[in-house]
Amino acid sequence: MMAFLTEDHVRAVLRMEDLIPAMERALTEFSAGRVTQPPRQMLAIEPQGAHFGSMPAASSVGLGAKLVTLYPGNAARGLPTHAAVIVLFHPETGEPLAIMDGRLITEMRTAAVSAVATKAMAAEDAKVLAILGSGVQARSHVEALRLVRAFEEVRIWSRTPEHAAHLAAEVGARAMAAEEAVRDADVIVTATSAKEPVLKGAWLKAGAHVTSVGWPGPQGRELDDEAMHNLVVVDTRETVLKEAGDVLLSGAEIYAELGEVLAGARPLPRGVTTVFKSVGMAVEDIVAAQIVYEQMWQCGQ
Repeated sequence: MMAFLTEDHVRAVLRMEDLIPAMERALTEFSAGRVTQPPRQMLAIEPQGAHFGSMPAASSVGLGAKLVTLYPGNAARGLPTHAAVIVLFHPETGEPLAIMDGRLITEMRTAAVSAVATKAMAAEDAKVLAILGSGVQARSHVEALRLVRAFEEVRIWSRTPEHAAHLAAEVGARAMAAEEAVRDADVIVTATSAKEPVLKGAWLKAGAHVTSVGWPGPQGRELDDEAMHNLVVVDTRETVLKEAGDVLLSGAEIYAELGEVLAGARPLPRGVTTVFKSVGMAVEDIVAAQIVYEQMWQCGQ
């Protein structure tokens, strides 16, 4: 029988410790050409200023699709800005296996991919983490990145100071101004809905690593030109060159996909300042959903 799994089911079995290595394998498989995955289709939903996306993927590690909505205005309503459903199929027979809530999977796999990038690209002795943003992605990134680097200090900035203070208290961090948070930080994450840059390259110390996960579309950006003119790695060239304003508006050159770095095909120079631009991929969602399905099946035995 096909299973229907709620967010509570996902939360009960999906662990960041399992997800990070799974994302590493998924990224490597994708960049090696062993994943069939068209660029996602994003439909504009007006007048809400929202988007509806369709994201299918097929590989040896899973078969399925995610349907996702992005409604930025939901934040003012106290509702999640992202909602999603993932449909998982048996890769050998095509039989439907499960329909599951995808909101938490999207949140967790995004942070897990950032952890993979941080592990591969950030200095091994990184001690200071700065998060620009205070939503669910900010919280999830603190959890994930702490698993790959021994941070001694975490700094939080948000356009809403009370939100930054609340998250900082929750995760054992300090809330502060954006420039103050970024100055001398070893690893910086931008997880915002900003359409104009919130991070300036002039603030970055030499050798810092930046991960940008906000999705303001092809006409918006989180990072300024100076930040983007460092060494840039992406999750998927094809989608980034279609959707990511940070790359498109800055004219930044893409050095490699993260999967190429992980496989050793595109080694990183030592000591350089790096940027990872993440737009998200269907294979990440499908691999995460497969973990959930397998864990639920085991629990049911």
